Order: sequence, then C-alpha cells, then structure tokens
Amino acid sequence: MAGAYAGFVNSAVGTRLARQLGLPRPVRLRRYAADAPLVEGPVLVAGLADAPVAAHVRRLLAGEDIDVVDAVADGTRIGAVVLDLTAVAEPGDLDLVRVVLAPAVKALRASGRVIIIGADPSSATTVAQSAARRALEGIARSVGKELRAGATANLVLVADGAEANADAAVRFLLSGRSAYVDGQVVRVGAGAPSEPADWARPLDGKVAVVTGAARGIGAAIAEVLARDGAHVVCVDIPAAGESLARTANRIGGTAVQVDVTAADAGQRILDAAARHGGLDIVVHNAGITRDKLLANMDESRWTSVLDVNLGSILRMNEILLGENGIRDGGHVVLVSSIAGIAGNRGQTNYAASKAGVIGLVDALSVTEGLVRRRITVNAVAPGFIETEMTARVPFATREVGRLLNSLSQGGLPVDVAETIAWFSQDANAGVTGNVVRVCGQSLLGA
Repeated sequence: MAGAYAGFVNSAVGTRLARQLGLPRPVRLRRYAADAPLVEGPVLVAGLADAPVAAHVRRLLAGEDIDVVDAVADGTRIGAVVLDLTAVAEPGDLDLVRVVLAPAVKALRASGRVIIIGADPSSATTVAQSAARRALEGIARSVGKELRAGATANLVLVADGAEANADAAVRFLLSGRSAYVDGQVVRVGAGAPSEPADWARPLDGKVAVVTGAARGIGAAIAEVLARDGAHVVCVDIPAAGESLARTANRIGGTAVQVDVTAADAGQRILDAAARHGGLDIVVHNAGITRDKLLANMDESRWTSVLDVNLGSILRMNEILLGENGIRDGGHVVLVSSIAGIAGNRGQTNYAASKAGVIGLVDALSVTEGLVRRRITVNAVAPGFIETEMTARVPFATREVGRLLNSLSQGGLPVDVAETIAWFSQDANAGVTGNVVRVCGQSLLGA
C-alpha cells in the first residue's frame, strides 16, 4: 500500500490520531490468490419474493463449501451479503435494503462484499417499477461510500431470463479479483456461458493478444491472462523491445514488436496469434499521453494521442475482428480511463480518445456480425493506479489522487488486469457492452 499518508495513519501514532479526527484510514485490500477461498466467512443471501438469482448464488456458494446464512447472528462476522431485488415493483419494496443491509454491513469483515442484484430498468413494465429499479444504482453507490476497511458494494443488473448468467459476475465481485472495483454497475444479458473445468485457470487453451504489454498495466494484464491459462501474444513498439521480451519470457508468451499505428499492425498481430492456433481474446491497452492545456495544444500532441489511443484500434479491428480474425465466442476488452468519463484538466486529447473507446464499446457490442458470432465487447476505465507514470506526479497531487476514492488508496496494475481477465472468460458470455471503472469508486465522475 503506497503513499506517505497511508504509512502514517497505519502507524501506532497515526492510527490513534486518525481515530480521534475521523480521518480516512486505508487498509490492505484482499486480492486474489489461487489458494484463497472465494470469500472469507459466511455469506448472507437474501431477496424479495422468489429472488431467482439468490437461488443460483446459494448453489454457487455451496459448490465452494462456503456457509450461507439467512440472517446475521449476534456477534458474528460475515464475508459478504448478496441481496436479490430483481422483483422490486415499486419504491416501497426498497425498504428491504434497510432491513437487510443495516445490520449486515455492521457485521462485514475487512474487505467484505455487498452485492445487490437488480433488473434492467429499461425492461420495466410500469413507471413505478422503472423508478424502483433505477434507485438501486443510487443505493449501491452510496453504500460503497459508507463501507470501511476495504469493503466494496456493487450492483448487478440481470436481464429477464438471464438469471443463470449472473454466476460469473457474482463470483468475480465476491472474490479478491475485484479488490478495487467499487460502486459499479455490471449488466448481464442473454448468452450461453460456459463454466471452466477449473476456476483457477478459466482461460486454459485460449490465445490472447495484449497491446502495450511491455510494462505497467499492460505487463500486468499479460501476466494475469497467462496465470489464468492463456497463451499471450505481447505487443509493443520496437523501442520497448527489451522490456517486451522480458514480459513475454516471464509468462511463456510471444513477443511481437510492432507499432499499433502501422498499417500492417493488425495483420502482423493476427499472424502471430495464428501460429498458436488462433485468436480468442483481444485486449486493446496501448496508449499514450501528451498533456497540455487546450489553449496551448499543438497539432502533433492532438493527433498522436487520438491516433494511438483510438484510430489504431479502429484500423486493427478491421483485421482482428474480421471473419478470419477472432474466433466465434471470443472476447474484446478495451482500456478506457476515468478521464474519458469525467474529463481531466490538460488532457482534452486523452479524454477524447478514452471517451471514444467507450463509444466503440457501445457500437461494437450491438454490431450484428459480432453479436451473431457471440463475441463480447467490454471496457475497463482505470482511475488512480500505481504505475511509473503516477510515480512521477508531484507529491501533493499524488497523495490527494490516492485518497479521492471510497477505498482511500491507489489501485495496482493487477486490479485492472483482474477485471480484464474476468471479461475474457467464456463464463461471461452474457456480459457485453459494459464499462467497469477500476477506481475504488473515485469521487471524480459518475
């Protein structure tokens, strides 16, 4: 856990002072480990009416030998609470949130989880039902901001008839893989999920491409995809060749030196994947920043950022997503940024490119050809992540950046990688068109 502030408030003197003054006190987050349980402690599962998703969750937890409870006993601590409110019909039904969550959040262990399950407001049959369903988003985000000790709250919206497709989303949000995902909405729709033979290696037999893989977040993405079983084709510019080779060698992957803006980049990447049997996962991570206030922005800074971060993806996708490219049932994951959602001073070019990436997700996820081929398209939008780049940010700005979220700390590259690896699972066939912020519920943006 980086940061001078975090070090101080977790010292003996700092802890006492933080308690007296009510200062935020970041804690070490529970992150994924292959030998760790899905969730630590029993899980409270409750719901309204027939609560169809809750029934699936109980079966999921039973398969993991995790105790399920219907209420919080005095003096006990729980690892998570899952509340199925897919049956809400009017605002009055929302009182179950207060009845269930009020005692449950008091009993949450450190790095506990709150998952609210709802239905898509757009499919509501009455105005009252639409309002009640939409209210769940405000509830989940607010609860996330009230939780402490590394606990998170998220909302899963399930389409009618897709209740069985929510298992992978619930599994992810309960686990340490979602350590820095907080206050987010995940939409689960139709599809034909395929459960892996081994949840510790859900990408076994897959071939993945990761651009910008030489260092930082890109290297972490490659490492996590390889850990989960995929053969990873690591792509970066020739100038980063040495770092790229180290990443590829470390994970047993393949290094491809190519500038993503090159006219033949898509074909060269596809050819490299083909040598390993085909292409199943595409992660568009490569990106640059060339910051300047708009009033002082020159053409070179503007065009280079838009071309690398957005234009190159459009050109490569013509090859990578074509009929001879990614295999049916594949997964495309793009890396956006919180700047693309909330904007950022001095980053108009970067924010434009990352908002454009979200536009790609919106368009590609409903493109007839990709839908017919069962290809999912999603994005992650990182917030303050501890990288070499953020380490160069001025001290005071860096410390404030770490604290401006519900978890009061910066995230790690692995947090972004875990979310991308989850989007890449065949168990997530019903999850497409999502943009999930990996930001600890940053106070910037929605």
